[in-house]
Amino acid sequence: MLDSYRRIFTRPTALFSLTGLVARLPISMVGLGIVLLAEHATGSYAFAGAVSAVALIANALFAIVQGRLIDRLGQGLVLSVAITTWGVGLAGAMWSIEADWPRWTTFALAAVAGGALPSVGTCVRARWAHALKDDPSRLDTAFSFEAVADETVFLVGPILVTMLATAVDPLAGLAAALVFGMAGTYAFVGLRSTEPPIERSDDAGTARPPMPWAAIIPLTVLAAALGLLFGAAEVTTVAFADEEGSKGASGFLLAVWALGSLIAGLVSGAISWRSGPIVRLRWGALGMAVAMAPLVLVPSIPVMFVVLLIGGLAISPTLIAAMSLAEQVLPPARLTEGMAFVQTGIAAGLAPGAAIAGLVIDEAGASPAYLVCVAGGVITLLAALATRVPTNVRSHDVAQAGERELA
Repeated sequence: MLDSYRRIFTRPTALFSLTGLVARLPISMVGLGIVLLAEHATGSYAFAGAVSAVALIANALFAIVQGRLIDRLGQGLVLSVAITTWGVGLAGAMWSIEADWPRWTTFALAAVAGGALPSVGTCVRARWAHALKDDPSRLDTAFSFEAVADETVFLVGPILVTMLATAVDPLAGLAAALVFGMAGTYAFVGLRSTEPPIERSDDAGTARPPMPWAAIIPLTVLAAALGLLFGAAEVTTVAFADEEGSKGASGFLLAVWALGSLIAGLVSGAISWRSGPIVRLRWGALGMAVAMAPLVLVPSIPVMFVVLLIGGLAISPTLIAAMSLAEQVLPPARLTEGMAFVQTGIAAGLAPGAAIAGLVIDEAGASPAYLVCVAGGVITLLAALATRVPTNVRSHDVAQAGERELA
């Protein structure tokens, strides 16, 4: 199993993945850190949640624009400007909350920080695609590791920001996110030898290659459905544990869900797959839909522990297949932009998922709210089945075989 990972990490270029891991920590720290700081300063969860939502919405709106700029101008320039703007915006928002400035300034600065948050995850994957262009069989392993890195970010980040904000100072959690984000991104940008070249047309007037929408739109819908599922699961699991008289167990339940995904990601990366990513995407989406169904019927925390662990096994393989397929169908000149669509889909689904689940919890309780997760799983499966691979892509024949297999 370790040999597959050794073959990609013996390359000198793999350092960008480690710096990218550090640079991504703010993704899981800033939203919660803003809530903790704003609630401590104002006593209002509504205000705290609104500030966090503004940052999230701004990030979703500008991530695709940032991806397009990266493809046109290069990672070094765009990420350097973005991380500097993000640092100024986040520091300003922190100061605004702490100094009790007018609330509109806090919202404005949070929007700047959210919109400028660098798309490091897509850039890391783009570098892997460039670094392994002579050995594409190893790309699934690289994407598997990045899926594991994402899970690590979402395991470590919330715990770290909560500990710092509650045990040290309300500002400490966001200050740590600021340091991780800026240091990690500047280090990532500094590895210029691994940066993919800017893909330019040979003729000055040549139009940019078309986006393969038949694949990218369903993949974006699939990602949004997964975001809906994730957002609903987080809120509902907290409510479920609270109803069972052990609210503190919610953190362990969510951690074991992420652990299942992490394990599946590691194993997936070690396997030399014979099937193409479209086939794996559809089987992973089917597993996701099936895994969500029992949550509504779970009677206790120990049983939920087991069900979430098993359910987590479907997450990473589905996401890995989605990103691998996106890499295959996207033209190099639009790689970062196209991947940004998929990653933004996840972020776009988180807030609606949490909000809808919260409404169901208030009206009917935690267990019925897991139906939102079931709906997310079904939409994920439908989007996977609707995804089409262009005929000029090397996995097209495998895609046709996958359609017959799932028919």
